[in-house]
Amino acid sequence: MSSETLLAEPAQGDKMADAALKCLVVVNDGPYGTERAYNALRTAAALARNPEAQVDTFLVGDGVQCAVHGQATPDGFYNVERMLQVVLRTGRVFT
Repeated sequence: MSSETLLAEPAQGDKMADAALKCLVVVNDGPYGTERAYNALRTAAALARNPEAQVDTFLVGDGVQCAVHGQATPDGFYNVERMLQVVLRTGRVFT
């Protein structure tokens, strides 16, 4: 399976229930080898720049490796750990 971007349903008692845009980004590919995790986190970061948006990112399966601290970035790839930190500043990340 690849990483996907899905619209999330509002949760009961959600502190951001008034958000105009709610998105759930699911990352289930590892951080390197393909660009799927990179594209998912880039999308999450772009959506989170909107102050009216609630962006949740769910790391599942190999996608959990995106959250490993101190990872060595292969030549030609973006540092996915740093990208995830940007998403964490503006949204929520679940594993």
